[in-house]
Amino acid sequence: MARMLRWLFKLGLVLTVILAVGLIYLDAQVRSKFEGKRWAVPAKVYARPLELYPGQNLSRDELRQELKGLNYRFVRSADQPGAVEWASSRARIHTRGFNFPDGEEPARNMLLTFSGSTLSDIRDAEGRRLPLVRLEPMLIGGIYPKSNEDRDLIKLEEAPPHLAQALVAVEDRRFYEHWGVSFKGIARAMWVNMRAGRFVQGGSTLTQQLIKNFYLTSDRTLSRKLLELPMAMLLELHYDKDEILEAYLNEVYLGQSGNRAIHGFGLASQYYFARPVQELELDQVALLAGMVKGPSWYDPRRHPERALERRNLVLKMLRDQGQISQAEYDDARQRTLGVVKQRSLHKGAFPAYLDLVKRKLREEYRDEDLSTEGLRVFTALDPLVQTRAEAALETSIQGLEKRYGQKAQGLEASMVVTDPQTGEVLALIGGRETRYQGFNRALDALRPIGSLVKPAVYLAALEKGYTLNTLLEDEPFSVKLPDGSLWQPQNFDHRSHGLVPLHRSLALSYNQSTARLGMEVGLERVIDMLERLGAERELKAYPSLLLGAQSLSPLELASIYQTIAANGFRMPLRVIRRVTDAEGEELSRYPFTLKQQVKPEVVHLLQYALQEAGREGTARSAYSVLPQNLNLAGKTGTSNDQRDSWFAGFTGDRLAVVWLGRDDNSQLPFTGSGGALRVWTEFMRREEPEPFIATRPAGVEYVWIDETTGLRSDERCEGSRLLPFLMGTAPEEKVDCGLDNPVRRSLDWFRNWFN
Repeated sequence: MARMLRWLFKLGLVLTVILAVGLIYLDAQVRSKFEGKRWAVPAKVYARPLELYPGQNLSRDELRQELKGLNYRFVRSADQPGAVEWASSRARIHTRGFNFPDGEEPARNMLLTFSGSTLSDIRDAEGRRLPLVRLEPMLIGGIYPKSNEDRDLIKLEEAPPHLAQALVAVEDRRFYEHWGVSFKGIARAMWVNMRAGRFVQGGSTLTQQLIKNFYLTSDRTLSRKLLELPMAMLLELHYDKDEILEAYLNEVYLGQSGNRAIHGFGLASQYYFARPVQELELDQVALLAGMVKGPSWYDPRRHPERALERRNLVLKMLRDQGQISQAEYDDARQRTLGVVKQRSLHKGAFPAYLDLVKRKLREEYRDEDLSTEGLRVFTALDPLVQTRAEAALETSIQGLEKRYGQKAQGLEASMVVTDPQTGEVLALIGGRETRYQGFNRALDALRPIGSLVKPAVYLAALEKGYTLNTLLEDEPFSVKLPDGSLWQPQNFDHRSHGLVPLHRSLALSYNQSTARLGMEVGLERVIDMLERLGAERELKAYPSLLLGAQSLSPLELASIYQTIAANGFRMPLRVIRRVTDAEGEELSRYPFTLKQQVKPEVVHLLQYALQEAGREGTARSAYSVLPQNLNLAGKTGTSNDQRDSWFAGFTGDRLAVVWLGRDDNSQLPFTGSGGALRVWTEFMRREEPEPFIATRPAGVEYVWIDETTGLRSDERCEGSRLLPFLMGTAPEEKVDCGLDNPVRRSLDWFRNWFN
């Protein structure tokens, strides 16, 4: 007997040591994860914030569109954040506030007054005038971990009223009384399971559920259940109830959006109601709390009857426990589910732009950091500009299909919009299906650029000493290639035009005179100019380069034309403004930078010729829609065999590059002016940009020139044109147009007297 007792004592001692070691290990596991980085939080990508100020050119429709994108609620009384009162000439907005990298923007209740399409006044709740207010930026997407889990972390104090009570009421009524395990609940569940012959009820506390989701698996096995018990008790030993409840609020699974798992009430609030969790009302809180038991079974979109019944049960439990009054219960019970059809109007709506953001971020950050550290990325995307660009593209393509019928079927498109004053990319379209997350043509479609290369050819010539008035020979010629074949460029109309001034050759996009000019200047000079303007890929010195045989992406072309619009100062296109960590500490800033690549005096001459292309050349149809004072500057482009339709052009504050074509590279029924220019024009019509005012550099003078002879003339002479020249390069010889005739002098004196 004594021997048996000794054996049992030793066995008990060994088991105790094993149990102690196991508990120490489990304790270390519980504490390590709970005190460390609990979740892989995806980076959040934001658009630019809309700044509001008196005198701003902003229509009520544009503001309404922005507010809808931010999921503001249009109500009778804006007495809570995220609410708007809308009237004919006024809007009262209760903003949510936002923690920007450069400071906190407080929540405000403000009154906006409009005069036509101008925001005339902004006042706060006390009637004080506000000089500048920023709305919170629109969340446009995220960069998710491999698990595809998504969540918006919230703190317990940020939770709406009754969320904690509803969760406790429906999932664990004795949460604040037990030590992590409810043995009464376990006994009840065991009895139910024994009668059923299988696991049908868990009897788990909130703490046990958190342990299961946070540390273990969802498998309904006895070993997992036995491991869950001590871990739950250890968690309760080290942390208080509110910490555990806050972790549960952020961890619980509440649905599925495609391949993305919805975790936590913060994200579920956005997914089901398109609003921050702080703005949820009682009935919405009850619905989410009720869904914890079975997010798929009680999915309000797929099974609204079940969801409504479950929500009402949660409301009844809150009433029976004295958490809400009978009046609150009656009001909440009468409401519909109120679930939005889609998660948000704009989150994930701009996949092409988000693709560009991700590529830029990966130049500095690891994928793991982007998908797990909860970084905040602030971009230059302007949702209003993006929306106008998409609408212009859709309208224009529909018009082309109606005009050309079957010949215009299967069109694809891309578009890049920048601010020529800052280099920021304001909008990006990667394909005709603007919500499609596939091939991004704005970045990856390398297509022959056609005549969009010509400004670089002419700029190289102007830098070498040519003038806008230099006469070029627009006649057939050929170049012998290394393989013995001949390169023989032809004009689009298959006609020659003899001697033409350089500015007319560019404005009317003559191929023969351009190719002659390029060969005279030298291919290496042209390539050097393209590289200085912004081309970064390898350019081969083939004569066909001079007429656009080189393939580039729309984004690369936007970079080149950005330098032209910025008077020869190259600005790297900016997509990201700042990156912060989850707490708002700045990690990276992308400031405005520029480097002079071409003298402004020379670029000024090119800008004149590009404006002439808009007034009198291949882009002149734009002025049948746009105002005459816009002074647009741009260039049409059509690739060989009419496979690509291009237009690149700019105004005072907008630059856009448009491409139309087909992925199979088949021929189009229209040219650059007949296709891409139409899209560009429709976009600028909607955008209403500032006119382009080309400031004359100090080294430039304007001289009247006779277009027929190319000699210096007088503004009173017929056929005279005012042309810019670099100082000292204008012709000295004058043409005689009869101004010295006595009769002509008398008529001029008589006319001037009465003028």
